Amino acid sequence: MAYDKFTVLKSTAVPMPIENVDTDQIIPARFLKATSRVDFDKNLFRDWRYNNDDSPKADFVLNNPIYSGKILVGGRNFGSGSSREHAAWAIYDYGFRCVVSSFFADIFKGNALNIGILPVQVSEDFLHKIFTAIEADPKTELEIDLPAQTITILATGEQESFAINGYKKNNMINGYDDIDYLQSMKAEIAAFADKSLY
Repeated sequence: MAYDKFTVLKSTAVPMPIENVDTDQIIPARFLKATSRVDFDKNLFRDWRYNNDDSPKADFVLNNPIYSGKILVGGRNFGSGSSREHAAWAIYDYGFRCVVSSFFADIFKGNALNIGILPVQVSEDFLHKIFTAIEADPKTELEIDLPAQTITILATGEQESFAINGYKKNNMINGYDDIDYLQSMKAEIAAFADKSLY
């Protein structure tokens, strides 16, 4: 399944300065029984977003109308816990295309890259600057430049570089998953197969 192409994303951001957010908080286990990828966005951070009677919790950031955007800014160690790919699905289906943190759990990071979410790992200092900027002005925009591998706080011009695997970077720029990548190389694969026969 192809995903949105990711080159440069300029957006406001939703701040969640909570450390050690694990995958069971991102999408609780009771919502993993679905046989199709439907409504995962509705259950993103379900237990933090809603009371037992399904009414929204006013103090949770996703229920605060002053925050919006395609970028989620989390605290250190985002996506720890189990390996469920549903956590990445829920974030993508909600509308986020990038998650920023000072550290990601490896499996979550891989799952995110596989479905078109860019995990941008920054220093603790730069993460603090982002939270400070958003606290001062919820309309603060960040610019994520994937080809240049930079993240910029547009209000201040402060910028930091981030690392990404070259193969995953190429896939995200082209909107490919692993199958799409192989499909894009059909001609080369066929040519190699033909040579191998002789």
